[in-house]
Amino acid sequence: MWVRILPNGGWETSHPPTGEARLVLDLFLPLRLRSDLIVAQAGQSLDGRIATEAGHSHYVTGPEDIRRLHRLRSLVDAVVVGAGTVASDNPRLTVREADGDNPARVVIDPDGRLDPGCHLFADGAARTLSVRRDGVGASTVPGVETIALPADTKKRIDPRAIVQALRARGFRRLLIEGGGLTVSRFVDAGIVDRLHVTVAPLLIGSGRHAFTLAPIQRLDEALRPPSRTFRLGDDVLFDLDLSRRAP
Repeated sequence: MWVRILPNGGWETSHPPTGEARLVLDLFLPLRLRSDLIVAQAGQSLDGRIATEAGHSHYVTGPEDIRRLHRLRSLVDAVVVGAGTVASDNPRLTVREADGDNPARVVIDPDGRLDPGCHLFADGAARTLSVRRDGVGASTVPGVETIALPADTKKRIDPRAIVQALRARGFRRLLIEGGGLTVSRFVDAGIVDRLHVTVAPLLIGSGRHAFTLAPIQRLDEALRPPSRTFRLGDDVLFDLDLSRRAP
C-alpha cells in the first residue's frame, strides 16, 4: 500500500486504511513531515491532574494512549524530562509499545541530585544526557553526557538555552514528555510547536497539576490554538497546534 502526501498536508492511500492506520496517519503524519519540531505532551484526569499528591501516576491514561506516547518517542531525536519525573517514576523513556528506535534521553537535573542507579543512567538502552547548571560539575555516571548551562537565581535553566544546546548536538526533533512543571516552562517560553493533551475519564480530586502557566488577568489572554481531537479508547486526545497559537 502506498501513501501520498497532498499539497494541503492531507494524505491518500492506494487501499482503504484500517481505523488504527487512519488514526496513525492523521495524528503523526503532520509531525513526521517536519525536520525541526518541539512537541510536548501530558496525560491528565478530567480535573487536570497528572498524579496524586503522593506522586502516583501509573497510569492516568489507558493503554491506547501509552501506545500513542511510544509512537511519539519513535519519531523524535530526543525525549526531555525534568528531574522530578525521574525521581518519582524512574522511567525508561524507550520505545517498547511500538516499532522504532529509542530516542536519546535528556534529563534536566540542575543540581545533579538524581540517583545514579535510575533506569536512564544505568540501563544503557539509549544515549543519555544530563542538563546541569554551571558550576555543579559533570555527571560521574559512565556514558552519561553533561550539558552545563547558566541558571537564574532560582536555579532554573532557560528552555530556549536547552533547545539550542540540544540542536547544536544534532537533536532537531524534541519531545518534552514531563513532568507538568517542565512542560509548562517550555510552553510558557513560546517554543512548543505541538502539544498533545490526553484526558482520561477519572477524577483524582487533588494532586499534581498538568499545567502551571504564567498567570493572566482576562480570558482573552488565554491560549486558544487550533486543535483536533482523537478518541483513544476511553480517553480523548487534544492535538493543539501551538505554532499558530492565539492571541
